[in-house]
Amino acid sequence: MAQYLLSIYQPDGVVPDDEFLAPVMEQLSVWNDDLRQAGAWVFSAGLHPPESSTVLRQQGDEVLVTDGPYTEGKEHVGGFTVIDVEDLDVALTWARRLAQILVALPVEVRPFAG
Repeated sequence: MAQYLLSIYQPDGVVPDDEFLAPVMEQLSVWNDDLRQAGAWVFSAGLHPPESSTVLRQQGDEVLVTDGPYTEGKEHVGGFTVIDVEDLDVALTWARRLAQILVALPVEVRPFAG
């Protein structure tokens, strides 16, 4: 078994209204339930907007603390799920289903090191 991070990227800006999000959230709930029943779910969470982040960086003898985000961009990680599955093919199967639920949002699949 190997763990994979499924990162959901979303554009910066206005979040769609509840009318649009309600069916998406319902499908996500079913997807998460199916992950749990398969014994593949480890952890998942949504994130606050990138403006809520704080960045720490070593500079000389000090650690500088600044408001985030770390990088400026047009999209950001909006949420993620960690799964524990047999191999990349299985991870991609789960990610494909997630991408179909999220329609236009990219899903990045990355294995954990070690």
